[in-house]
Amino acid sequence: MTVDIKQPRGRGAGVTLLGAADAFLSSPRCENTNTSRAYAGVIDKLAAELGAGRELADIADDEIAAALEALWATAGESTWNRNRAAVNAWLSWCRDRQRWPAPAVPGSCERRKEHVDATKDLSKAAIERQLSRRDIALREKTLWRMLYETAARASEILALNVEQLDLDDRRAPIRSKGGELEWIYWGTGTAHLLPRLLRLPDGASRSSGPLFLASRAPVPARRPGPRDICPHTGRPRLGYDRARILVKQLTGWNLHQLRHSAATHLGNQKVPLQLIMAKTRHKSPRTAMRYVNPGPAAIADVTQLLDPPRRTH
Repeated sequence: MTVDIKQPRGRGAGVTLLGAADAFLSSPRCENTNTSRAYAGVIDKLAAELGAGRELADIADDEIAAALEALWATAGESTWNRNRAAVNAWLSWCRDRQRWPAPAVPGSCERRKEHVDATKDLSKAAIERQLSRRDIALREKTLWRMLYETAARASEILALNVEQLDLDDRRAPIRSKGGELEWIYWGTGTAHLLPRLLRLPDGASRSSGPLFLASRAPVPARRPGPRDICPHTGRPRLGYDRARILVKQLTGWNLHQLRHSAATHLGNQKVPLQLIMAKTRHKSPRTAMRYVNPGPAAIADVTQLLDPPRRTH
């Protein structure tokens, strides 16, 4: 008589894509709220494309490649690279930290070369023209103005909650990429718009919850969590992807151009690099120099310094 002997299942057996995603998003790697939100959006979409209930160990490398292509083949270079990196970070964590059998992002899914445009800063006049348009909603005007005046990253501004705002001193605390607590400051334009943005239909003002809200109530899903729902309106936090799409549709810009333009305009006003770094919160002068590219007017001004001395009679 033949007796079937069941072989013991290895480490990570039975871990589904959904379970692996939840474990990663709950790990210290994703303690930063901005990082967790960015990773969650990408990993959730990939898991859904492959089948969230499937076992992680059963997924082949070429399936990862096919899913990445299906979801983001037509995306821009930076979006493809960002989402590819998020998937790679997740799968590497599963393999290296958890010792689970997991697929890898194959070599066929290479990073795409990002074309850097050295003239991508916007003029002050162009920014003011867009922000004075009557057909631009208050939410977008406030977001764009705040991005420009704070020179902050879009993910940092979108992560702000109402209760964090210091309206009197025109500042708010944010968490940097490294998790440090830092302050951003805005000017008169943002200060005038924020009270209008916070005003409710009954005349009261929102006192807590996400600063920038989506237009519609959330659909049933595992996310967003309570922190990302406005207690006054029930609407969720405005997501980065939606904000990115809207600024592109309405102006042709990308969100980063506002931060880049702010740094460039400060440089054109001969503000010292140290102060520009303090404003943008860059740690390295070399990194800050990528954003502080003097515009044509500043180059024309400095060229005049090379003129021969004027003859006096």
